[in-house]
Amino acid sequence: MKREAIKKALLDSYETDGGINHLDGVNLPAQESVNAVARDCMHLLFPGYFEDTRLEKGKVADLVDALLLRIEERLEMEIEKCLKFAGDARPATTARTLTFEVLEQLPDLRKLIRTDVEAAYQGDPAARSNEEIILAYPCVLAISLQRFAHVLYRLGVPLLPRMVTEFAHERTGIDIHPGAKIGTHFFIDHGTGVVIGETATIGSHVKLYQGVTLGAKSFETDNNGNPVKGVKRHPDIGDNVTIYAHATILGGDTYIGANSVVGGNVWLLDSVPANSIAYFKADDLVIRPRQKKESLVGYVEDWVI
Repeated sequence: MKREAIKKALLDSYETDGGINHLDGVNLPAQESVNAVARDCMHLLFPGYFEDTRLEKGKVADLVDALLLRIEERLEMEIEKCLKFAGDARPATTARTLTFEVLEQLPDLRKLIRTDVEAAYQGDPAARSNEEIILAYPCVLAISLQRFAHVLYRLGVPLLPRMVTEFAHERTGIDIHPGAKIGTHFFIDHGTGVVIGETATIGSHVKLYQGVTLGAKSFETDNNGNPVKGVKRHPDIGDNVTIYAHATILGGDTYIGANSVVGGNVWLLDSVPANSIAYFKADDLVIRPRQKKESLVGYVEDWVI
């Protein structure tokens, strides 16, 4: 096919194969602009860590002013696009209001994110400093941007929250839906392949390892076979829970009780009581009371890997 023939075939396909065209519609949020907001947010949340040159304390106010202005302008513009897409009657006015509601929460977000860095330092004996964690641990980017996106999600902004978390997902391999509710001191060690669904809730002082999935058992469908949206589909994790690598925990009615440990490669569709330990022994899933401070380190020979 010559170029003109290819061009004609593509133009014809836009008429005949709809569903992946967005022509003559509202201007959708720009991916690069959203990514820039995410990057600027990381600089604002962690001043002095991601700059090209040393940041002097006397220049912090100027940096914050510049970052806030850039974030405010981009965020308001992209939120307005999202609201137009959703049919908001006054998208410009609403976007202005929502932008400041988001920005006002940044100081509290920093306090919350600090607990995640503390959890990483306390939870990984290989960590030598907070600086190493912030600069090199993928969970910092993934969790920080999820917490920022969760603010947007709670405020009802369409499209944008998922675009923010997908920026982190692409960079880290950690996929946390912006709708997930996460407590303080959250740590994901290694991180690659972790998936946390929209309606999951996670308590405080929870530690996950790579490949953990907090997912749905199946999708409820309506009379036409279409998925039912907005229902509880993902599990709840209590406080002080550790979930080892590649464990899969599914279902909106599944709860992992506080102070419990879930072993590697465990497949759970049912709840686990508080203060329990769950692991595979031979071909059987074992759930038993957990002794004080007991982990699964001594049970590696019993895991199915």
